[in-house]
Amino acid sequence: MTTETTLHDYWRSSASYRVRIGLNLLGLPYSSLPINLVEGVQRGANYLKRNPQGLVPTLEIDGRVLTQSLAILEYLEETRSAGWLHSEPAERARGRALAYAIAMEIHPVCNLRVARHAVSLGSTTMEDWMKHFIHDGLTDFEAMLSQAPETRYCDGDTVGLADICLVPQVYNARRWAVDMALFPRTNAIATRLEAIKAFRDAHPDAVKPG
Repeated sequence: MTTETTLHDYWRSSASYRVRIGLNLLGLPYSSLPINLVEGVQRGANYLKRNPQGLVPTLEIDGRVLTQSLAILEYLEETRSAGWLHSEPAERARGRALAYAIAMEIHPVCNLRVARHAVSLGSTTMEDWMKHFIHDGLTDFEAMLSQAPETRYCDGDTVGLADICLVPQVYNARRWAVDMALFPRTNAIATRLEAIKAFRDAHPDAVKPG
């Protein structure tokens, strides 16, 4: 059964994973149209009409076509009063900084296109590349968390934008055998988040086609 909200995504895409979590947290029903990145569907002419970057996710909602996961999440924040960011500007900035540390620092360099290019140059393996940059990024993230008193989640005791970004990144860290014990605060937060149904239902294993 389709709904007026359609998510074009790939089951293992971190960016798609974020948006699935956000939609689930808000209880927004949506239909999923898988875009197989391995087969290059994202570069097809039909998909490029929706998303000129040829990336996932793309969200069709409210009669609009939205791209870029953080832009989508902030649209949902603003139109659905999600409460993922604080009301006070400085606190909102901290929440964004934590989210961006993952989505704009770790994720881009570990994007499959980037990693494959690095491997093609012959100077590294996929595993070494991923482990190096995820480890360094999470080291920085753990330090950022330590600048504030310990809370249940990344930026307080309610789920926020940074939490939505964190869980997909931890999934990738485990996939590439990064030792999460090195990041105790990050790991503890991720474990609490992964117990929440909206996060469980968005997990790649829960949405993998077939």
